Amino acid sequence: MPKKYYVVGGEYADTSFTTIAAGHQEDRFGPFDERDAHVCWRAITSKTVDNAMVRYFIRADEEAMADQWFVVGGEYADTSFDTIAAGKKLESHGPFARSEAMARWRELTGRTVDNAMVRYDLCTAADLAQRQG
Repeated sequence: MPKKYYVVGGEYADTSFTTIAAGHQEDRFGPFDERDAHVCWRAITSKTVDNAMVRYFIRADEEAMADQWFVVGGEYADTSFDTIAAGKKLESHGPFARSEAMARWRELTGRTVDNAMVRYDLCTAADLAQRQG
């Protein structure tokens, strides 16, 4: 099976290019074969060349998936945290870089700290697929 590639990035908080700027989300384009990923990358970077805080990278499928983190949870039926409460859905926020996922997790748990039936966890894309059955 041929390798798949993605173009990922966006506007970052600083020039370490590790954390997406507040109020922005990571852009993800693909999947592509390697040649088409480079074509996409060139098109996107030519449009954003005037903004030093914008950066895009080409990542192979396994690299792109490894960088995807989700915050998953919500209100559960009981404190075993196995079954979502009646009338509620399992929430999934993301994908994020790990540091962004941690920030979202802190935000969500901070808002729901007074409800013992609400729980959120960090998980990878593979974990999320397994949870969703």
